[in-house]
Amino acid sequence: MTSRYRSSKPSEDLNSLTPRRRTVVKAAAATAVLAGPLAATLPARAVDQAPAFLHGVASGDPLPDGVLLWTRVTPVPEAIPGSGLGPDTEVSWVVARDRAFTTVVAKGSTTATAASDHTVKADIRGLEPGTDYWFRFSAGGTDSPAARTRTAPAHDAAVTGLRFGVVSCANWEAGYFSPYRHLATRGDLDAWLHLGDYIYEYGTGEYGTRGTVVRPHAPAHEIVTLADYRVRHARYKTDPDLQALHAAAPVVAIWDDHEFANDAWSGGAENHTEGAEGTWSARQAAAKQAYFEWMPVRPAIAGTTYRRLRFGKLADLSLLDLRSFRSQQVKVGNGEVDDPDRTLTGRAQLDWLKAGLKASDTTWRLVGNSVMVSPFAIGSLSADLLKPLAKLLGLPQEGLALNTDQWDGYTDDRRELLAHLRSNAIRNTVFLTGDIHMAWANDVPVDAGTYPLSPSAATEFVVTSVTSDNLDDMVKVPQGTVSAVAAPVIRAANRHVHWVDTDRHGFGVLDITAARAQMDYYVISDRAERDATATWSRSYRTRSGTQKIERVYDAV
Repeated sequence: MTSRYRSSKPSEDLNSLTPRRRTVVKAAAATAVLAGPLAATLPARAVDQAPAFLHGVASGDPLPDGVLLWTRVTPVPEAIPGSGLGPDTEVSWVVARDRAFTTVVAKGSTTATAASDHTVKADIRGLEPGTDYWFRFSAGGTDSPAARTRTAPAHDAAVTGLRFGVVSCANWEAGYFSPYRHLATRGDLDAWLHLGDYIYEYGTGEYGTRGTVVRPHAPAHEIVTLADYRVRHARYKTDPDLQALHAAAPVVAIWDDHEFANDAWSGGAENHTEGAEGTWSARQAAAKQAYFEWMPVRPAIAGTTYRRLRFGKLADLSLLDLRSFRSQQVKVGNGEVDDPDRTLTGRAQLDWLKAGLKASDTTWRLVGNSVMVSPFAIGSLSADLLKPLAKLLGLPQEGLALNTDQWDGYTDDRRELLAHLRSNAIRNTVFLTGDIHMAWANDVPVDAGTYPLSPSAATEFVVTSVTSDNLDDMVKVPQGTVSAVAAPVIRAANRHVHWVDTDRHGFGVLDITAARAQMDYYVISDRAERDATATWSRSYRTRSGTQKIERVYDAV
């Protein structure tokens, strides 16, 4: 163990978009959750090996004195995810200071049941702050893989540095999850943030695969029922790169729309047909239940994902749920985007966020934010670029100004929040964002129309997708081709945007010190290649007290 929070060396041995409504799923397909589709969520060895831990182990939501541990046990071969089959099974867990488990600091047991799809969680407390631990589960004489986790620093600790992996938008069918592998092998992460679209709900071939399904979904149809969502989560948890990242560091996750259905709002979704696919309330409840079963996330406030974590005196992290309470999206150009009765956050969540930002005594106020908060006007693009960009953003393809699924569609909430930051002199607020399948580095202006003559209230780092389609995929050209043309035009129309990459897949690494918060952007060579390489692309930082982005020319 080290005395400072972030170790300077690796831990030991740690080696598409917005398509329109598709054909309605037939009721029979929506309920076909047995046999082949379910079995596809398990490796072949599960047939004759049980109990087994086939979906890996994970930890999440680190606290100074604890962390949440997760796994899924297959007690008998027929107890495949979503089946509702299999006996109650005792699952024990152990936490140690070393990978050999010679110094055990906590242990216990719980029961995996079919009612929770044989997933289990252990909310461990009594641990030391800012400390690496190893953990594993056991059932019926079988041990799970061992995994590393880390507690948060003490509430009042003078933390010198934090380092987080940052990811978003992983479409299973579109490619392999090599960004997860590259983050896992770093060995220097205090935690990693998943900013939404951990899974996708579409059926096979229905969502952004550039005409090629690299690997098929399970189930093959669009997920609608509780069993469907369980099967899809289980499919994702068989990915070796995702398992490796979960075993390397704790995750802090929020959901976006595809954990439910495309463009979800409080009363429905673009990708939901009421009646043919049941009620939205039933589908939403099923999606939430499966999410909390299969993710190492605490449902902190009324079964949502909005909550707050603290990392000593250096940073706190407010995590938003921007799907459960929002008003329905309106069309582009509709004046209702300014209607004060429409909301993205919901009144209670916005008040909670404002109060937390004002009361914070940390150097940095991070906001885990699933959709882009910075204003975005398209400007004038050539027709061949305008159409795919519009499709990507869910905009009309004949002249446009904004994406109403993000904060641009709920301008009263944004004005209130930014005015709160300015009127209370709240500094060093950094939005960490996913969703848009592009990488951005933005100031967050109070008035985009007069910027930079008017002030910036915050900054925003947006990470690109792990695999989900971005512009070069949609236009079907080599990486970087579209960005070379579109990025200058986007920046000219949005003077608060310092950089945008419309084309590449990858991940971010956020490094924080008292002096600055820096995002290093990495891109992968080819999402369709299992062994894709990762290359540093760009880095941007915001220095303490400035509320502005600047480029730096080296990764941390």
